[in-house]
Amino acid sequence: MYQFTSIEAYHADLKNGTITCAQVVAQYLSAIKENEHLNAYLEIFADEALQRASDLDGQPTSGKLHGVIIGIKDNICYKDHKVSAGSKILEGFISLYSATAVERLLAEGAIIIGRQNCDEFGMGSTNENSGYGPVLNPINNNYVPGGSSGGSAAAVKANLCMAALGSDTGGSIRLPADFCGVVGFKPAYGTVSRYGLIAYASSFDQIGVLANSVQDASVVLEVISGKDDFDSTVSSTNNENAVADKDHFKIAYFPEWIDHTSIDSEISKQIKQFITKLKAEGHTVEPVAFDLTDYIVPTYYILTTAEASSNLARYDGVRYGVKNPTGAKDLSSFYKINRSTRFGSEVKRRIMLGTFVLSTGYFDAYYKKAQQTRQLLRQRTELIFNDFDFILAPNAPSTAYKIGEKKDDPIAMYMGDIFTVFANLTGIPSISLPLFKHSSNFTFGLQIHSSQHNVVFLQRFAHQLMQQ
Repeated sequence: MYQFTSIEAYHADLKNGTITCAQVVAQYLSAIKENEHLNAYLEIFADEALQRASDLDGQPTSGKLHGVIIGIKDNICYKDHKVSAGSKILEGFISLYSATAVERLLAEGAIIIGRQNCDEFGMGSTNENSGYGPVLNPINNNYVPGGSSGGSAAAVKANLCMAALGSDTGGSIRLPADFCGVVGFKPAYGTVSRYGLIAYASSFDQIGVLANSVQDASVVLEVISGKDDFDSTVSSTNNENAVADKDHFKIAYFPEWIDHTSIDSEISKQIKQFITKLKAEGHTVEPVAFDLTDYIVPTYYILTTAEASSNLARYDGVRYGVKNPTGAKDLSSFYKINRSTRFGSEVKRRIMLGTFVLSTGYFDAYYKKAQQTRQLLRQRTELIFNDFDFILAPNAPSTAYKIGEKKDDPIAMYMGDIFTVFANLTGIPSISLPLFKHSSNFTFGLQIHSSQHNVVFLQRFAHQLMQQ
């Protein structure tokens, strides 16, 4: 049985003739079937994956992702394949085109093996909000895998794909990476085209990567990144010139986060010990006062729900979405029936919140103030990166929690995003590294943030930390 360790080693084995793409795909299909209980995949492209593997076996190993088996989150479009964003309102919908990220994967020889379960429209931190049932954490099936890219993280952890594409609006790659013990890389906003990504909150959403190592995540990210005529927000900035010899870095951390009242004492303790270790290795690690912490979660939820209210207005059963006309007497009741029966409770909650903050009389008090706070956060972050290379932070206040534990308490669930939404509000890149072990037997990670122009150093430093 072939044991995948890295893309580099896999390509070496293919070139040596030790294995073939077809053999490995067959093995992964068997593993997926054996682990159906995890509910990580909504659909497997078995015949297609086997045919593509057979075709690739007859070609030289030249593409950067030649034969690499990748899963894609169910909010990323793949032409002639179903995509539902985890929602019943898009049940049965077949995409008419492929996302730019998917096109670039295929161009480099990747094998897309299936679409992976997620919280509906990316709204959730546990993957319990999917219209197609929750995903189970491979470490302990009684616990959540994190969300919204829970299916992608669970699949990588359970070795049901070599890497996966997820999306991150407020931590949806990094939180499941943290709960499942894999690497989660959210690039800077505008690094990867959002063309073909079903929108939740357009000024926050970003496609990223979940993988077993920083190296593999970086390879996939390199392939899917870059300018795209279909997305004007994509940056054409090249970070290659940022490379220089540097062994020691200046690292900031926010004491308010590490000592936050919500954080698990064991997580706080191990991060503090890690800071001491970094200092001993010659890095400069200093506390930076950050008095905007209490504004982060409210600002995030005001802005994202407002954008969600706008983006999801199109799903009415006429232009987009499944039609459910039973009992409809007029157009108004037709809309109400479609949207109330096909949207899940969390999506409806966020649409209502967003509609409220955009309404007359509340727009200035909430939405406008939140935009001003977001700008203040960006400015403060830029000042920090004038003096430091990275910001070190926890991923979440706790390790993975039991399925259903917080489902009836949305406020507690929202507060669990306190450490991840910062990177989305400011648009900076962030990577989650599974560096620590908790007494509960769960791995938990550490976030490393950098400026948008320091991604090469971020990748190098993250790789260095994973080797220790």
